Amino acid sequence: MSEIRLVVGLGNPGPEYARTRHNAGFWLIDELAWHFKASLRSEGKYFGEVARVALPDGRDLWLLKPMTFMNLSGQSVVALARFFKILPDEILVVHDELDLPPGAARFKQGGGHGGHNGLKDIIARLGSPAFWRLRVGIGHPGDKAEVANFVLKKPRAEEQQAIDEALVKALDVLPQALAGDMPSAMRTLHTAAK
Repeated sequence: MSEIRLVVGLGNPGPEYARTRHNAGFWLIDELAWHFKASLRSEGKYFGEVARVALPDGRDLWLLKPMTFMNLSGQSVVALARFFKILPDEILVVHDELDLPPGAARFKQGGGHGGHNGLKDIIARLGSPAFWRLRVGIGHPGDKAEVANFVLKKPRAEEQQAIDEALVKALDVLPQALAGDMPSAMRTLHTAAK
């Protein structure tokens, strides 16, 4: 199984979006950068904020927050992945997931985009859906017509707490995932107390 070489967190740039549900991917990248004591820097050629981390096993790991706005996330992902010859199955994309409740987080490889515009653009530009996803539950407003509005609002306090707890659980198993041991990372994360 491939080791992960690039972790991408999806979100929208700008202070007005910083705490909205759609930015759950950004939150995890910020935590990861803090954990590795890495600073994210704006890189025009990759259309995003980037950090390079040296893992304990000597490998390089790239962290990326696309600054293109959600619908064009693929532009940033492809620019960095092509430059460093990173294959789709070596990429982990962290994103908000309507189909999971706040507090849940799940790994998944491949599949469709489920209406998520960031995933849709990455699949289209990579030419493959075979990248890994870390789906961070944000819940669903209950009405499809409300989704666009819902993802661009801040979670309620109890939802935010549940999402933060899910991010902590995901960070705990990330070393296994990065090392290519996705089955044990998935087992641990997916059976973690809800």
